[in-house]
Amino acid sequence: QVRLVESGGGLVRTGGSLRLSCATSGFALDFYAIGWFRQAPGKEHEVISCVSSLVSKDDMIYYADSVKGRFTISRDNASSTVNLLMRSLQPDDTAVYFCAAHSRFRLCAVANYDYRGQGTQVTVAS
Repeated sequence: QVRLVESGGGLVRTGGSLRLSCATSGFALDFYAIGWFRQAPGKEHEVISCVSSLVSKDDMIYYADSVKGRFTISRDNASSTVNLLMRSLQPDDTAVYFCAAHSRFRLCAVANYDYRGQGTQVTVAS
């Protein structure tokens, strides 16, 4: 059974940090690009970061302009987990954050996923 389970969300003050984790199982993570996207109430979903698969010949990472320099995505291959370290959080970062698996890196940028998790809430208080 394919599973992606996000954790690490919560309430934080402006300027604070959170580390989200996406624990995966049931599929060959090495062959998938993994991305994070977020959905805020009344807003379109926003793809914020993607990392290429381990079998890709190119190591690629994407960050949306809105998070560039503040967020860092990383893969922990030993634990089949993809993490998102979020620093200097702002109220505009408040959203439900989802991780997703994509068969191609280019599909991540348009949130065309094969699998996704249920999301974790991040709330940034001003």
